[in-house]
Amino acid sequence: MNFFEQQDRAQRRTRVLLGLFSLAVLAIVVAMNLLALLFLGHDATAAPDDPLFSRSMFEDNLELMFWVTLFTIVLIGGASLYRASSLRGGGGQVAQELGGTRIEPDTRDPLRRRLVNVVEEIAIASGVPVPEIYVLEQESGINAFAAGHSTGDAAVAVTRGALETLDRNELQGVVAHEFGHILNGDMRLNIRLVGILYGILVLALVGQRVMVAMRFSRDSRNAAGLLAAGLALLIVGYIGLFFGRWIRASVSRQREYLADASAVQFTRHPDGIAGALKKIGARHARMDADFEEVGHMLFASGGLGRMFATHPPLEDRIRAIEPNFDPTEFETIARRMREQTEAEQADAETEEGSEESRRGPGGLMLDADNLADGIADPGLAQILGAGMLMAAMPGPLEQAAHSDGWAAEVILYLLMNADPEVREQQRLLVAEKRGGDSERRVGQLLDMVPELRDDLRIPLLEIAFPVLRRHPREEREALQELVEQLIHADGRVSAFEYALGRLLNRHLMDVEKPGDDGAGGRGRLERHGDEVRFLLAVLARHGHPGDPDAGRAALAAGIARIEEREPATVDFPEAWTESEGSRAWANVLDRVLESLDGLRMADKERLVRAMLTTVTHGGQVRTAEVELLRAMAASMHVPLPLAEFAETG
Repeated sequence: MNFFEQQDRAQRRTRVLLGLFSLAVLAIVVAMNLLALLFLGHDATAAPDDPLFSRSMFEDNLELMFWVTLFTIVLIGGASLYRASSLRGGGGQVAQELGGTRIEPDTRDPLRRRLVNVVEEIAIASGVPVPEIYVLEQESGINAFAAGHSTGDAAVAVTRGALETLDRNELQGVVAHEFGHILNGDMRLNIRLVGILYGILVLALVGQRVMVAMRFSRDSRNAAGLLAAGLALLIVGYIGLFFGRWIRASVSRQREYLADASAVQFTRHPDGIAGALKKIGARHARMDADFEEVGHMLFASGGLGRMFATHPPLEDRIRAIEPNFDPTEFETIARRMREQTEAEQADAETEEGSEESRRGPGGLMLDADNLADGIADPGLAQILGAGMLMAAMPGPLEQAAHSDGWAAEVILYLLMNADPEVREQQRLLVAEKRGGDSERRVGQLLDMVPELRDDLRIPLLEIAFPVLRRHPREEREALQELVEQLIHADGRVSAFEYALGRLLNRHLMDVEKPGDDGAGGRGRLERHGDEVRFLLAVLARHGHPGDPDAGRAALAAGIARIEEREPATVDFPEAWTESEGSRAWANVLDRVLESLDGLRMADKERLVRAMLTTVTHGGQVRTAEVELLRAMAASMHVPLPLAEFAETG
């Protein structure tokens, strides 16, 4: 399941969706015009068998048809735009509209702590920011969904029934399924589908309101006419409902099989996702809240016939994972679920989760193509590697990163320079910009954890992002400005400093512009030759800081991957030869990454494979290269998991 191909397919599905939407609007317009001609047309009393009936009916009512068509298109289009605009808050807004309660990252509730751990592990293994996490407390059915425009504003929500009923493997399978939707581009398509469906269904909503209002009207003369109009709108609205459900089913059904396959690939535990599906079959997935709008987003849904079902039948999904599945197992599972108490199950699952998170990862081959193929499709080794990183994280730093009051200080702590004089200057900047309390908190973190392992720095940053996204805009902008000042306090820019600043700006920019999903533009790699060489040179130079010849060999390997031939000459850019060289490369790289983000997905794939070829040349990967890779990939909206390199850094 190639990430870049899936992004291209998601874009094509969006175009198909718009085409189907246009057909649905056309059908509604035709229906509205026929009803208008029937009730309001000048020749409504003409005999249907009159040969002039059809011609005169339409010719005498062109103006009426024009206004009815305009009214219908404006109403549907306006409603779709309104609903799409109302969802600009991202996945968290969708979860809140369905009654979701956000889980604080520092929660100590065992079941919610387990969910947070599972989501963070899969996010770090996938190379995407940790999404907001919600629980639908009022929903006893087993279900879940992911929503958002991009990874920067994504949210994962599970029902209380899923939290209390599923064991850790099954919960991990469900969460991995939702991450499959995020990484395959389905989440972005699904939230657009909500806006489009609302526009199609708006006529039915208007018709319902009119009929309800007329039921209590005392003006019998006008009530009859308005009641007829309401009934007509309701009829047309149900035509829209038919098309809306058909569109939703045709767009989303096959994606569930792909997300299930992604979950199996993520966890290497087919029994996890299969077990969750079996428990749904034994219990139910139905939600008490109105989910007509978001039915296509859910992990499982029911209540509609097969023609309009947004998900394949449970039996078919289970058989795709376990070919020998017998539906009679549902009864056995239901009986077993009744016999187990929720409290005993929760305790057993918590202990199981603690043991699993401490297991170590297997070895990974340093092969550029294998690493590229694993983008957005991590396996068990990556998830266990992420679990190992989380287990190694110092407790005080993990708690601080999860805290609203300390998350910003964690970012500042990561930037504190090893040189005492530079660090003192940095702490004075923190006190000046954020106050003495903030500076003291940074000092406390330094006292508790004087030195952090290099491979834990980016994961700690990722843990803090969900908290930072909730801070007021002015506070986020002030933090970004302070981070830039701390980075340049010593007049140099290290690979990690650049990666932190770039990742912070990328993720917070996605909060401000959630619709900017970076799913690929139209740029061609051949038009960015100098920029590509510069980017690869940055990786090669940081991978071989004391060995220029080895750096040139790595750069040549990366360029050859792009150009499909050995380059005639290879040398590093002049940015490093200038007196302000350490700043110069960072400034140039900023501009290069902004330009390369506009590449087509197929060309982004070629570039990423060349980047990985450069980094893995020679068989050893330095932490600086991994950090730069992570920042570069994120700038191009490509999720690159750090756990890929857990064994080599």
